[in-house]
Amino acid sequence: MAANDRDDAPAEPFGPIVSSAHLADGAMPALSEVEFGMILAGHAFERWMERCMTAAGQPGLTATEILVLHTVTHRGKAKRLADICLVLGIEDTHLATYAIKKLEAKGLVTREKAGKERLVSITRAGETACRRYRELREKILVAGAGETGISPEAMSKIAHLLRVLSGHYDQAARTAATL
Repeated sequence: MAANDRDDAPAEPFGPIVSSAHLADGAMPALSEVEFGMILAGHAFERWMERCMTAAGQPGLTATEILVLHTVTHRGKAKRLADICLVLGIEDTHLATYAIKKLEAKGLVTREKAGKERLVSITRAGETACRRYRELREKILVAGAGETGISPEAMSKIAHLLRVLSGHYDQAARTAATL
């Protein structure tokens, strides 16, 4: 049965909006729609982060480096590499290590030894960059998002759904790795 022949399918002339019709032709076409939405949202979010941080005075940072910077800034406490990777879902610690080295070279974070580990802390310059990013985010992004009419409760439900789906994708990835 094609996706647009189902009773619960959207009444759209072209069927679900997806990037890969061959994947949407299965048991759950709506999941393919969500995946396409995540693809577009993910790329748009990365572009936003990079351009906002450039506007905040720190050009040349990648989305991963910006995420690491915000994670290190979170709650003003030094972070271990393992914790940064865990929070951000980064499997390859080399990506986070490279990001930290680049942020350190720009004077946005510092690393210090604590026993066998190294802790990463935010610097004044890093705090300034994150504060400026936040100010721009409030003016540019938050103000516009408020105009969508989506309630804070609905936003929280969407965030919860994305976290739940991420768990399913992680489990599916582990299963696929054993095949």
